[in-house]
This record gives sequence, structure tokens and C-alpha cells, in this order.
Amino acid sequence: MVCALVLLLGGCNAEKSLKKGDQYFARGEYFDAAAEYRTAYAKTPTRERDLRGQRALKMADCYRRMNYTAKAIGAYQNGIRYIEKARADRQRLVAQQARTAQPKAAKAASKRGRKGTEAATEAAATISPADSLADVLLLPAYLHLARMQHKNGDYKGAVRSYEAYIDMSRLLYPLYPHVCTPQADTLAMNGLIGARRAAAMKQRGSLYTIRKEPVMASRRADYSPVLAGDEWEMLYFTSTRPQAQGDELSGITGTKYADIFVVRKDEKGKWQTPEAVEGELNSDLEEGACCLTPDGKTMYLTRCTSDPDYPRYAQIYTSQRSDASWGKPQELRLSRDTLSCYAHPAVSPDGRWLYFVSDMPGGHGGKDIWRISIEGRTLGGVENLGAPVNTPGDEMFPTFRPNGDLYFSSDGHPGMGGLDLFVAKADTVTGVWTVEHLGYPMNSAGDDFGMTFEGVHNRGFFATNRGDPRGWDHIMSFECPEVLHTVRGWVYERDGYELPSGLVYMIGNDGTNQKLSLHGDGSFTAVVNPLVDYIFLGTCQGYLNHVEQLHVDTSSVSQEFTLQFPLASVSAPVLVRGVYYEFDSAALTPESTSALDSLVTLLGENPNVTIELSAHCDYRGNDQYNERLSQRRAESVVRYLIDHGVEAARLTPRGYGESRPKVVRRRIAQQHPFLSEGDTLTEAFITRLGTDEQEVCNALNRRTEFRVLRTTYGLFDPPAERQQASDEPAAPAIGEADTQQN
Repeated sequence: MVCALVLLLGGCNAEKSLKKGDQYFARGEYFDAAAEYRTAYAKTPTRERDLRGQRALKMADCYRRMNYTAKAIGAYQNGIRYIEKARADRQRLVAQQARTAQPKAAKAASKRGRKGTEAATEAAATISPADSLADVLLLPAYLHLARMQHKNGDYKGAVRSYEAYIDMSRLLYPLYPHVCTPQADTLAMNGLIGARRAAAMKQRGSLYTIRKEPVMASRRADYSPVLAGDEWEMLYFTSTRPQAQGDELSGITGTKYADIFVVRKDEKGKWQTPEAVEGELNSDLEEGACCLTPDGKTMYLTRCTSDPDYPRYAQIYTSQRSDASWGKPQELRLSRDTLSCYAHPAVSPDGRWLYFVSDMPGGHGGKDIWRISIEGRTLGGVENLGAPVNTPGDEMFPTFRPNGDLYFSSDGHPGMGGLDLFVAKADTVTGVWTVEHLGYPMNSAGDDFGMTFEGVHNRGFFATNRGDPRGWDHIMSFECPEVLHTVRGWVYERDGYELPSGLVYMIGNDGTNQKLSLHGDGSFTAVVNPLVDYIFLGTCQGYLNHVEQLHVDTSSVSQEFTLQFPLASVSAPVLVRGVYYEFDSAALTPESTSALDSLVTLLGENPNVTIELSAHCDYRGNDQYNERLSQRRAESVVRYLIDHGVEAARLTPRGYGESRPKVVRRRIAQQHPFLSEGDTLTEAFITRLGTDEQEVCNALNRRTEFRVLRTTYGLFDPPAERQQASDEPAAPAIGEADTQQN
């Protein structure tokens, strides 16, 4: 009586834990669900093999989703063993009954000799509910077990389990077509191919080398690294380390909810201690798997909301950068579908497309990679990337190299186990993708995902949980040697500061036509091809254009070319050094040729501009004499420009003598500490200074400037009217040539 009571109470407790586990599982809280299923399993008597097996499989599903691979394998094996034993017991019982009394229906069916689906359907009607349930449970269990063994590096065991699933699927398809799906069969076949090849893949290796990064490691999960900064001196990543906000533990993972952290390099290029991102980016919820737009001003991130009664669907949010901190994230509604997840954002190198991961209807199964246009004020329609990128498995963590190559992770393509890293390259003509496995050591039996690149180079960071029995991810660096020809350029105001709002157009005689965005320091980096002639056009609103040319020779070693794009402002004076005159004369010295030739080039690159060419003197000497001398000097420069092909109608010489003293700009103030921005270098101001400082100011006053009169020359006027261009009122100065009076 006491034993019966104990068993009854144990069964009640098991059912109570099972019910709680189902509730947690429905909300996606797999850590809490696994604990309840484990309790229910432990309290289920071993003689109740069916129930014990079913509860072991529920526990295994939780471990699989939590990346507890070893525990999942053990739970699947226990579940399969108990259910197989229970079915074997039933079959022995049926066999005993059959020996005593053979069913008449079975004998009649045998005489008719019916085969195929009709017979299978009739046979299914004779299968007991317990055996039918066993088949429905065992079929996916074998597939999940195979994928977990594959992920754990047990390739021989995985091959046996994949083959067991394939054999069972072929046998049971007529009975359970809703379970034996083509998508599951494809996963099994691809898995079998990958498991058979894995050992050879590891032995073959690749050009990649990887290295652990202890400074970024914690005792929890660290993943989804993203390099940022003009010199790639910052790395954002996601982590569940103890420093994450909030005190609550996730029911999904059993750790703290993830936050976004950042690690920076010091002056010596060494990574410092990671810290939580400043601003309102992180919260008590789950944030992570972020990406940045090409200009670094907008972040897209994944956030999982918290709801005690419903599943937690991941959504994509955006945050804007203000100075050194990030603003409060705002949800980005990609679809009206509120029952699907949206995660792992990645912006294409041209900034036109947002790629993301979703399980929304219309995909290939599991989680697929989708994209949506983010040009303009409204979002476009979502598009599935389709095959061969997407499979019946999960495709996740997309990211890009600047050349447009798409890197992602998948457990649906043949691989070494878990999530493997792949690269997809789109044909420039057809747009069709080709997919390539990155090989070992980038890939392993575990999950490998989340690559980020140091600009155009094939080096950077990725995440992996290889070798971690808890399934927690850690960040590693990688590098793949390659011969790479690059060009690096800077766009800046002449004798001024960087112009990050500018653009550079790169055109090559091989058909290249790219628009290059600039970093915060006004720089860009691009890959160039050997034996190609390139033209680079630097532009910025409010500035004149600047053109540079580049020819790349054949080379077996990597090269980096450097280009400068000093843009002349339409609204402020800009210093151009190197124009000199003979002492007390308007004659140009030979040293002035280079500076004047650059002015000829500038006017050639901006053919619709007319300018006033003005010369200035310091305060010393007779006013009238200085004015006449400066006028002759301006005319000398104009004559040089005309002699070198500039139309006379575009040039107006003007000598101002000492009447327009120099106004100090910020760059000059930084070069000369005794000056402040906005100082006007009048005679009264200069005479209060020391002798050396006075000479500096007099040299600054001696200059030749030009300013734009028109920017529409030749666009609308008949040729006969162009001569009037030089008579129009002057516009603000846009550039100046420094001169030296000896």
C-alpha cells in the first residue's frame, strides 16, 4: 500500500513538472523547460518506457536548442532506447498473439496481394496508436541525434544515425508523409555528405589561420563581433558576461540577458578591457547581433522582448550615434507579420539593402536570409535570397566584405557540423549566387559564425563554440593571406580639415563604376585590379571637384596606393602653398610652376567656374605702390593660366594691396599658438607682437587668392555673351595661393 502511494505521488509530481515544462517550452524558455522535463523524467518509473522515452526526447530538444550538445546526445539516445524497447515489447506481444490466432483481415489482404500506398494505408489502420506515436517520435529523433553527433565531432556515429533516419524515412513515407518531409530528407542527405567528408576537410585545411583572443573572452558567451572606426580600432560584440545590465537570468539560456559591449585599441594598437556601450543602447532586455551602416552613424541590432505568457520574438531595432554614445533603439517594422522573428541585420556595402534572418512564411525552411531595400524614406518589400544560399536548415549571421561578398553561417549545407561558415558571391551579370565552404580551421564540428572584416582585407574576427562543453561562444581572430591591391585616399578642404560628407567616384576602363563613401576622417579604401586605368573624382557639396588618376601594374605582392583630394571651398579661403615672385617685381619665379599648374588642373576639372584672381601685400610700403604691385602680380598669374589653356573670359585679375588683411582660420590658429581663430592681421594687430611673430603675420598677409564668380559658365550662355562673365560681382573667396615677397 505504501509503495503504491509513493508511485502515485511520483506520477503526479512528474505530470506537474511535465506541464510546467511544456509552458516554458511554448515561451521559448528552454533552460527552465529542460529542468522541468529532467524532473519529470527522473520521476517516471523505468518500466513506463514509452513515457520515459517521450520525456527524454522533450529534454533533448531543449538541450539541442540551448547548444548543450553532449547533454542533447545523451537525452536523445535515452529517449530512442526507451521507445525502441517499448515498441519491441509490443511487437513480441503481438507476435505471441499472432502465433495463436492469425488475423483474418491480414490473411485476406495477403491473398489479394495489394501493395504500395493502398496497402500501407490499410496497414496503418492496423498499427496501434502506441506504435504510430513511436514512429512519429523516432523519425525526427534520429535526425536530431545525427545532427548533434555531427556537431560533437562524432562523425562515424552521425553517419550511422543519418543512415538510420534515411532508411526509416523511406519505409514510413507512405504512412506519415507529413513527418517524412522533403525538407527533412534534404537535411539528412546534406548532413550525411558533410559527415562523410568532415575528416578529409579537416585534414586538407585551408589558407586561413585563427587565433584565440583572451582579452575579449569571459566565462559566458561572447559572439557577433563587428569592427568599427576609421582605423578599425573598435570592436562591438554581444556578451552575456556578468557586466551585462539587469539581474534576471534568461529562461532561454540560464545566463544574464545579452548586451552589446565594445573594446578599443590603445595608442600602441593593443586591445583594452571590454566595456558596455555608452548611451541608451542596452537595457534589461536581450540586445545583440548588431551591424553598422557604411558611414558608422546608424546601428541595426537585434532585441528580444520579454513576455511572461507568450514566445519572445526577436525584432530588429535601429539606434543613431550622437558624439560618443548611442541613442535609444527604435523598432524597425519590416513586415506586418508579428509571429515571426527578425534578427541578425547586415547592411550591404553600398548602404542600399538591409539583410536579415527570419523564419517568416515563404522561406525554404528553418531560418532564411532575407533582404529589404532601405533607400529613401520608406522601406521596400522583403525578398528571400532563395537557393543556393538558403536551405531547409538555418541560414544565419549574414555579413559582408566591401567587395560585396556575402558571408553567412548555415547548418543546412554539407559541412563539418553545427553552423559552418560559407561565402556567397553574386555573378555581376546574372546576379546568381555561388556558395563556397570556408574549410578548416574556420569551420569545426561546433558552431562557427559572425565574421567581421578589417576593411577590404581578409582578416578580422568571428565567433565559435568549438571546444566549450557548455556550448558558449567565444571570439577568435582570423587571417587569410591574399595578393590585394588597394587604394587609400583622403578627401579634405585645401589647407583645412577632413570632409567625411564627401563622395569619391571610382571609374575604371574594365567597367568599374563605384561610389565610395568616406569614413569619419574623410578617408576611403578600395580594391583595385592590375592592368586597369582608374579615374577618381572627389566631390563634396559646397566644394569644387578634384580628379586623380591611377594605373595599377601587375604585381605578385600586395600594394597600397595613396591619393589626396584637396577640395577648394566655395565659401571660405583655402591656402595653396608654392607661388613666389621676384623681389619687388611681378615676375613669377620658376618655383611657382607646380602650384600654378595645379590651379590650371583645378580649373580644367571644373570647366563651368569663373574666378577672380587677387594678389595681396603686407602693410609695409606705400599704399598706392603696394596696390599697383599686387595688381601686376595678379595679372602675371592670369597670363600664366591663359598661356596654359584657361579661357581668358573665366579669369579676372585684381590687386588689393594691403586693404584686405588675412583673417585667421582654425587650422592656422593651431599651427601658430599666438593666433586665435577669427583674428584679423591688421597693422595695429601685428605691431603689438614680437619680431618673429610679426614676420609670420606679414608672410600670411602676402598671398594670391582666387574666388568663384560663377559656377554656370558655358552652361546656358551663348558664346558671344561669355565675355561678360568677368564683369559680374564677385562671390565669396574659395581658395588662395600663398605667395612670398622678397
